[in-house]
Amino acid sequence: MIKAGIVGGAGYTAGELIRLIMNHPELTLDFVYSTSNAGNKLYKVHADLLGDTEQDFTDTINPEVDVLFLCLGHGNSTTFLQNNTFSDNTKIIDLSNDFRLNADMVFEGKEFVYGLPEVRREEIKKAKYIANPGCFATCIQFALLPLAKAKKLGNDIHINATTGATGAGVSPSATSHFPWRDNNFSVYKPFTHQHLGEIGETLEGLQEGKTGELFFIPNRGNFSRGIFASIYTKFDGTLEEAKKIYTDYYAEAPFVHITDAPVNMKQVVNTNKCAISIIKHGDQILIYSAIDNLLKGASGQAIQNMNLMFGFEETLGLNLKGSAF
Repeated sequence: MIKAGIVGGAGYTAGELIRLIMNHPELTLDFVYSTSNAGNKLYKVHADLLGDTEQDFTDTINPEVDVLFLCLGHGNSTTFLQNNTFSDNTKIIDLSNDFRLNADMVFEGKEFVYGLPEVRREEIKKAKYIANPGCFATCIQFALLPLAKAKKLGNDIHINATTGATGAGVSPSATSHFPWRDNNFSVYKPFTHQHLGEIGETLEGLQEGKTGELFFIPNRGNFSRGIFASIYTKFDGTLEEAKKIYTDYYAEAPFVHITDAPVNMKQVVNTNKCAISIIKHGDQILIYSAIDNLLKGASGQAIQNMNLMFGFEETLGLNLKGSAF
């Protein structure tokens, strides 16, 4: 069995990782590190684990674990790795944004690979260190990767995407607590969201040159989990040509599904899936993309990357069933 450790165990992504690891046939959960919760039962923080485990949080680490998941706040993974040493055999998957950009991918001799399997599957298989993509970045890239690969992103790209409250993390803030979020809708960080950098680098790498400018309007929705993106740009071909570009690109991607029907978030919440549909209007192509921000946008993708790194079937432990209600 592969021994897994989690650092930063109290947040939403860590809660999802714990559940995924406990139900993975090749993994055992060695430790969950959280200095603020050390000695408490996991189910005292992640209440849905009641009856599933008696394991405690800990304030010590096992430097010999086979795989380490970093679920720390942005900027904290760098500090943690500076202050803690792990075995040369330990593979590390970081869920923060510390190592996602090309300029940050080499850190103290560790070379991080951007962990989007639908782009870098073969690189991930050989990697020791993975920078897990951001949730918005994942959803938006899935909508645009096929067009970039086909060299069709020469024009401006307009993106409107909405995320659930869990995207803001477990610590309450003025814009995430229930009285403000419920029955509400708002825009934040228009045109400047931090995920734009990683999106741009991936698209330009596929297209092998500059793409059109990305105009991204992120929204906060009044639901708990999920991301829904609507994206449009100029496309000179037919709808049938566009669909072929998408189905060909994702032919070997087990979690990405192209559908002729309108996409909705309930198709993907509580799963590791991405659902995509395409509409053509004049010379514009409109792409809808939906994921679960905590699974395909974070912890599920981290397990998918781990499966590839250890030579397991890519879908192992991730055949999660959602619900229509």
